[in-house]
Amino acid sequence: MSQAKNMPHEDHPALRKPVSEDGGAIWDLVRACKPLDENSMYCNLIQCDHFRDTCVVAERDGAVLGWVSAYVMPSQPDTLFVWQVAVSPQARGMGLGTKMLADILDRDDCDEVTRLQTTITRDNEASWSLFRRFCERRFGRFDSQPHFIRDDHFMGLHPTEHMVTITLPERMKKAA
Repeated sequence: MSQAKNMPHEDHPALRKPVSEDGGAIWDLVRACKPLDENSMYCNLIQCDHFRDTCVVAERDGAVLGWVSAYVMPSQPDTLFVWQVAVSPQARGMGLGTKMLADILDRDDCDEVTRLQTTITRDNEASWSLFRRFCERRFGRFDSQPHFIRDDHFMGLHPTEHMVTITLPERMKKAA
C-alpha cells in the first residue's frame, strides 16, 4: 500500500458553518471566482450571520477556500435555494463544491428539503457541471428553464438566469 493512502487527508479543507467574521474573506473569495456576481461585503456578512445554518465555509489553515450560500425558501420549505458557490483556484479538482452542497443538505435544518434550486447563466460551464454532477451522484432529476430574463428582469444588462431544479428522490422517500 502506498504511503499516500495511509496519510490523513489534512490537505482537504474542513467544512463548517460560517460566522460573521468570515464575511470579508468570503467577499474576497467571491471576487476571485469569476464569473460570479460580486455582492457587497455587507451582503456576505448578513449571509454568514442570518443564514449560517444553510451556508458552508471550506477552510484550510485559516484560509477560506470554498463557500456556498443557500437558504430554505420561506414559501417552499421543501426547497433549498443555492445562491452562490465559490471554490478558490487552489482548491479546485477536489470535488469541494459537491461536498459543500452535501454538507448543507445533511444538516437538520434541511430535513424537509426534497429539492434544490439555483439559477445559472448559460455561459457558466463550471456551475452547470457542478449541479449536473451533484444531481447524478444523488440520483436526482434535473430540469432547467429560463427564469430571470435578460430584457424582462435585468434591463438588458445581465444574461438570462436559468432556474435549475434538482428533485432528490431519496430525500422524498425520507420525508414520506
